Amino acid sequence: MTNGWKSLTRIGAVWLALGVLPAPAGADSFVVTGAQVADGTGKALQAVSVRVEGDTITAVGTFAPKKGERVLDGKGLVLSPGFIDVHNHSTEGLLSDPLAESQVSQGITTVVQGPDGESPWPIAEYLDKLRQAPPAVNVLTMVGHATVRELVMGKDFRRIATDEEIDRMAALVEQGMKEGAIGLSSGLEYDVGSYSSTGELIALAQAAGRHGGFYMTHIRDEADKAFEAFQEAITIVRDGHVPLQISHIKLGTVGVWGRAREAVALFDQARAEGLDITADCYPYQAWHANIEVLVPNKEYTDPASVEKALADVGGAANVSITDCKAHPDYVGRDLEAIAKAESTTPVEIFIRIVKDGTADVIGHSMLEKDVHLFYEQPWVMVASDGGIASEHPRGAGTFPKVLGRYVREKRWLTLTEAIRKMTSLPARRLKLADRGVIRKGMKADLVLFDPKTVVDRSTFEKPQELAQGIEAVFVNGEAVWEKGKSPGARPGRVLTGSPTPAAKTE
Repeated sequence: MTNGWKSLTRIGAVWLALGVLPAPAGADSFVVTGAQVADGTGKALQAVSVRVEGDTITAVGTFAPKKGERVLDGKGLVLSPGFIDVHNHSTEGLLSDPLAESQVSQGITTVVQGPDGESPWPIAEYLDKLRQAPPAVNVLTMVGHATVRELVMGKDFRRIATDEEIDRMAALVEQGMKEGAIGLSSGLEYDVGSYSSTGELIALAQAAGRHGGFYMTHIRDEADKAFEAFQEAITIVRDGHVPLQISHIKLGTVGVWGRAREAVALFDQARAEGLDITADCYPYQAWHANIEVLVPNKEYTDPASVEKALADVGGAANVSITDCKAHPDYVGRDLEAIAKAESTTPVEIFIRIVKDGTADVIGHSMLEKDVHLFYEQPWVMVASDGGIASEHPRGAGTFPKVLGRYVREKRWLTLTEAIRKMTSLPARRLKLADRGVIRKGMKADLVLFDPKTVVDRSTFEKPQELAQGIEAVFVNGEAVWEKGKSPGARPGRVLTGSPTPAAKTE
């Protein structure tokens, strides 16, 4: 254990001597007592103690600490498994900011990189870098569809691939899987992936499936054609014979607002037929992407297409600029306000931005009642779609927001069900047999938090403000967050999943 353990204090939660001398330097055993334990399976909270020795949970129940063993008093707190973020964008961030404070401060202990079709490459090289310079969190990665597509097709990707090209892509997917990836991701709404055929995705999903992988997808359209895109994803995994993970499930335009129940029925029917389908959802009514995704027909400079696109998301005031190299003064402003200030139209501002080199935007175009209904589904987990240095508040606030806003304030979910969606449910999808549940023999990825105060503090104006109420976070038995800061530990590991699911979660 690091010396940071010796300094772990907070009001009402301290290391207790219990009448014995402190453990000798280097001792790696401790016990959490007094906390209400949410074991990750959705079962009721239990008042039990948890012992950690090295990187492993060695006892859960009613027992006395050993002589000289460190004891953490968790009275008034909840102890849960570490939160697993199946959709995280910290590929470069983990290398440049390995302490990952915006992640561990919200209770995240494991992250999946390479979503939306964009992954590091070569996979082996990236994972080796993380092994040589470990971050604070555990890491898994997908192999990206767009990544391998561009490797094969170069800049000539704006067309259907040939059979020979698909075979070469499939070989690269298999290479990535052999090097440690856990599945195939796609971003079919983005430029490189958007030109692919359904058959291409089926072939690549099959390649990932030959190595035990699953298919994670940012579907082809999260707007007016969302239902056609949902059906395509089902077709891909039905014919590809792999499990499906729908990324950041949403209904993002006026034309599909309020239709979450239909989407749920579509997936429930497929699940009833025997398909292994899960999804993730972030707790915000706003998405973050490049500005071009607003125009699905790709006619970015056609005024009629742009006008329709802005109307589809509820108007230009719902589109805010987060990054624009050609027009840095636009950052933090919405298209309607920019247009008004420049005595022009939002359509003209949009076209100008695209012609001058694009921008990243946040679109406030979802309904809370749809998000609510998605979160009620037992097969929908919590994930951020954020990461280190994210320009969206989800990057620093996702998991505490669910616990504070959706559990404590709105009562959409019970506390134990929310934790299941953050722990054992994603662990099952990732085939992490030794994480996601508090049980003897599991790895000691743990979060100690105050259920009365935990909440997000990140906002659209200040997206990197850290959450509150997360008292301590442990990765592989070592503290990575305590006293509101990182103690400097970096015990994260590269994970590759295993053939056995962590726990039955449904």
